[in-house]
Amino acid sequence: MDNIILTGMPGVGKSTIGVILAKEIGYRFLDSDLLIQEREKRLLKEIIAEEGIDGFLEIENRVNASIQTENTVIATGGSAVYGYEAMRHFKETGRVVYLHLEYDQLKKRLGDLKDRGVVLREGQTLLDIYKERELLYRQYADLILDETGRDLENTLAELIRQLHITGHK
Repeated sequence: MDNIILTGMPGVGKSTIGVILAKEIGYRFLDSDLLIQEREKRLLKEIIAEEGIDGFLEIENRVNASIQTENTVIATGGSAVYGYEAMRHFKETGRVVYLHLEYDQLKKRLGDLKDRGVVLREGQTLLDIYKERELLYRQYADLILDETGRDLENTLAELIRQLHITGHK
C-alpha cells in the first residue's frame, strides 16, 4: 500500500496540497477529518464539544487506524499524531510527510482555532500545541518538507521531487 500521508499543524495546507498532489500523480485523495465526520455523523467541533478532547482523540485514532486504502494521498487532522495506533498504521501503509511551517507564518494563516475544530485544551495556546506537536510530527515523518517561504506551486513541486513520484502506475 503506497499511500502518502500528510501531517502537520492546522493551516499548513494538508488538504489543499493533498488534493492537487493526488491529481498530479493519479492517486485518490482522502481527508481523514471528513472521514471522521462522516462516520460519526457530526462536525469535528461537535465531537469535541460532546465527547471532550480525549474522547475526540480516541475516535480520531480509531478511525485513522482503520483506513484501508492504497495509492491514496491522505490528509490527516493536525492532532492525528497523538494517536499511536493510527500513526503506526500510517507508517506501515505509506510514507508520512510532515509539512512544516514556521510558527510566525502559521499564526498569520490561522483564524479562530475553535471554529476549525482544533484540539486545544483549556489554557493552551497555539504556540503550546505547536511546540508539543512539532516533536511528534518529526518523530513519525519519513520526509519533512519545509514550506517556509514557498507558495503552493513550489511546495507541491518540491514534494513530488522529494517523493520521487512520476505518476500512478
